[in-house]
Amino acid sequence: MPEALVVRRETHIPAPPAAVFALLTDPEKILRWMGTEAQVEPRTGGLYLVNVTGRKVARGYFREVVPVHRLAYSFGWDGSETVPPGSSLVEIDLIEQPDGTLLRFTHTGLPNAEQCEGHAKGWTHYLGRLAEVAAGRDPGPDRNREG
Repeated sequence: MPEALVVRRETHIPAPPAAVFALLTDPEKILRWMGTEAQVEPRTGGLYLVNVTGRKVARGYFREVVPVHRLAYSFGWDGSETVPPGSSLVEIDLIEQPDGTLLRFTHTGLPNAEQCEGHAKGWTHYLGRLAEVAAGRDPGPDRNREG
């Protein structure tokens, strides 16, 4: 797989791994930083579904769940022929640090550079919002949300 088609991010989050893991796996907590609806079953084979903007629904299935340390799930968009549900892979590792958590994020399986660029922007936006919520701050209205 070409390295150019991989989205990688590392974000320091000022909260312990257990708190960050909950923000990634508890539907009510996910909605604090991303989406208008979330249905997640954080177990191998469980559903990952987040209506991210009000009109764009991300869907996939959990492939790996190691509580407070790692998540891996397939990812794609309902109704998309370019990135259909389950066609790519999101991996998130949470590494405990003295002052919080290092979130190491990788998104692979995207079909082209344009999709990589778009997803990179989206993930940067949402991981920033996640860090704000984890720090106990209100990230404000989501500029990506559609009316």
